[in-house]
This record gives sequence, C-alpha cells and structure tokens, in this order.
Amino acid sequence: MKILTGAYRGRNFYMPVDIRPTQNMTRKAIFDLIGHDLSGLTVLDLYAGSGAVGLEALSLGAGKVTFVEKAPKCVDTIAENLTLLGLKNGNDFDNRCELLQADALAAIKAFGVKKRSFHIVFLDPPYDRGLVKKTLKTLSAYDIVHPVSFIIVQYGKSEYLPEKQEGFSLIKRQRYGKSFLAIFQKK
Repeated sequence: MKILTGAYRGRNFYMPVDIRPTQNMTRKAIFDLIGHDLSGLTVLDLYAGSGAVGLEALSLGAGKVTFVEKAPKCVDTIAENLTLLGLKNGNDFDNRCELLQADALAAIKAFGVKKRSFHIVFLDPPYDRGLVKKTLKTLSAYDIVHPVSFIIVQYGKSEYLPEKQEGFSLIKRQRYGKSFLAIFQKK
C-alpha cells in the first residue's frame, strides 16, 4: 500500500498478512473530513494493524503519533514501516513516533493515569467483537481526549453506534465499501 498525501506521499509501506487494512478510499475520507494540516496535533492510532492511518497522519505533519497494537506481527510491521520512512533507526524512534505493544483498553487506562491526551483518536478494532462501544466507553471514562478533538471509528455493518455515545456526539457517519466510518467529537 502507499501513503496518499503529505510529505511521504507515494511511499510504500508493508501490510501484515491476515489483517483487514484501512483501505485507501477510507483513509482519504478520514483526512478529507478532519483536514490535511495536522501540525502539532497528537494522534492515537488504536488497534493500529499496519499503522496506515498513523503513517498518513505523520505524513500530514502530526506532532506525535502513538501506535497501539497488541499482535506482535503487526507491531513488527509498524516498526518496519517507520524504518522505511526514516522515522526509526535501530531501536530509536523519531520523537514524533511512539509504538506500544499493548491491549488498546489497557493503553487508554495507562494514558489516563499519566494524564496524557490526544487531539485525534482513530480506532479500527476487529469487527463483531463489541470493541467499538467498549473502547468509546473507556475513552470517555479516562478522559484522554482534548476538548476540541475528533474520535474516528471504523466499524463493521453488524455494529450500531448511536448518535450520542459515552460523552461523545456523532458529527458524521458514512459507508465506505464494507465498513462504516463515524466521526465523534467530545460533548
């Protein structure tokens, strides 16, 4: 796959086998909706997979992207992708990147304890496991989202997200292929 916009536009990156990646059309839609200037913003890419959305955010100038992924093969792939872009050298990451091998819900709780917050949170959990609502509930409970921010959720057709969800209000919902994209803002 390729990065679509920004400083790394056209650069290839690796995809782990057996994951459902965020497709080009959906990634393009995300940044068309929230904007292409992420200068200085902090981004949290939960259930990161290949890191495609976080890589796109870095390409658009995000101040810092934190990738959270539980699967070791995906963590290795994200590390390889950051190396490809010159954002990782050996064991050292560029100060704009952070890669955590962790459960997404546990990571949110840890960020809350450390009083960390993010301007943009993207989550694309495995479909049909009820993780979208659990993750939104945990985000609300641990207050790691800036007051003026976006929570972007990619989810399957079997999951329903109401317009008001655990302290967040839906501002946009759109179908892209077999998945849906919902953008929430903090109430």
